[in-house]
Amino acid sequence: MSAVTPDPAATPPQTARVMNVANALTMLRLALVPVFAAVLLYADGTDTQARILAGLTFAVAVVTDRFDGEIARRRGLVTNFGKLADPIADKALTGTALVGLSILAELPWWLTAVILAREVGVTVLRFWVIRHGVIPASRGGKLKTLMQAVAIGLYVLPLSGLLGTVRWWVMAIALVLTVVTGLDYVARALTLRRTSPRAIRARLARQPPA
Repeated sequence: MSAVTPDPAATPPQTARVMNVANALTMLRLALVPVFAAVLLYADGTDTQARILAGLTFAVAVVTDRFDGEIARRRGLVTNFGKLADPIADKALTGTALVGLSILAELPWWLTAVILAREVGVTVLRFWVIRHGVIPASRGGKLKTLMQAVAIGLYVLPLSGLLGTVRWWVMAIALVLTVVTGLDYVARALTLRRTSPRAIRARLARQPPA
């Protein structure tokens, strides 16, 4: 497998303009969220054409998530705005999809609550350890994101029969990865808080002089 891509938040501050192609893709993803929600919930989710359109809208949004960070790093377009807006757009898209599917009674509310609690919790942990360093996205985390996107996409589409069964298993795998990688992130955050140079200097400063 390829090497883990560095977390965008770990990239040193850049002098790139806020208005650039990477941030434009992020803003497009944010703009698609209410459009996706409206189409998904149209006619209480019973209109086949609307569900297909919702699936296409979700797919376009996911594609922008795939490329905005990569473009920002490769072209030196990383900005503080992008670091903030990118995870907000991701959580808004995933959260809207899960809540919408639960409103339509196609996903249980407990599953939506577990996934959203994990995503919000990891975001809080990022801020908690930011002064000590940045925890890069793991391969498990990237696989989790992929499986969530595939599972949600399958549930958004009007599928039945074998594909309807397959999507249940894909969502189950995504749920397991969500919980496992969330626990792994907690462990790595606690380790970073104990072992970072900042934490070591703070402990040394508290020790009484010899």
